[in-house]
Amino acid sequence: MTDSKRLTLVRAVHTVIYVVMASAALVVLAAGITGARGPWLWVALGLTAIESVVFAACGFKCPLTAVAVKYGATKDGPYDTFFPERCTRHTFRVFGPVIVVGVVLLVARWVLAG
Repeated sequence: MTDSKRLTLVRAVHTVIYVVMASAALVVLAAGITGARGPWLWVALGLTAIESVVFAACGFKCPLTAVAVKYGATKDGPYDTFFPERCTRHTFRVFGPVIVVGVVLLVARWVLAG
């Protein structure tokens, strides 16, 4: 497989992970705001916990970005997802607080509910 095809595969996988993780973060926030519960909430909490551990363990950098760069990703051309770089540049600054606020709201609801 050529590096170009590997980069396309890494970008595709990374894009899917990005969408799933962004959705999980929003599910956690929505549940914190509304008090909604269900098995999907535990899945979202588990996914955000795993993502947080992976992110921290990799020096607060996404490990798939390094893989994409290895196969030829540059900021001038195709980068690490199929989203434009300007859309993903602030991912951690946006979704970090979304997850934290969602978890804080959930914990507050659970504590106050008794």
